[in-house]
This record gives sequence, structure tokens and C-alpha cells, in this order.
Amino acid sequence: MSDNRGSPRKSSFGQSMKAVFWSFFGVRKRRDLEADATQLNPLHVLAAALISVAILIGVLILIVHAVVG
Repeated sequence: MSDNRGSPRKSSFGQSMKAVFWSFFGVRKRRDLEADATQLNPLHVLAAALISVAILIGVLILIVHAVVG
């Protein structure tokens, strides 16, 4: 007996990183947003968001150290 709960999630971690990157800028087409909602793995999106935030904070700290120091 197969268990079909909606469409299967087929995206890669790279696609999740790309979706999170573009969402940081707020530049997403509605069509892409709907595709992301059906294809992206929520755990991949969470991991991609945490990695992206860590990179952003690191870059901001480097910029502050370069300006102040």
C-alpha cells in the first residue's frame, strides 16, 4: 500500500540555498514561491537559513572590524 500525501519533495539542498538567498532580498516570483512550497524540504530550508544567517553575521562582523580597526 503506497502512502501519497501530496507531491514528493524532489529538491536538492542547493535549490533550498538558492530559495533562501533570494528570499533574503525579497525578490521572488509568485510562481517560484508556489513551486518552492511544494518541492522544498523544510529541513533543508531551515538548515540553509541558519547557514545563511551565520554567513551574514560573519560578513557584518568582518566589515565592522575592518572599519573600526
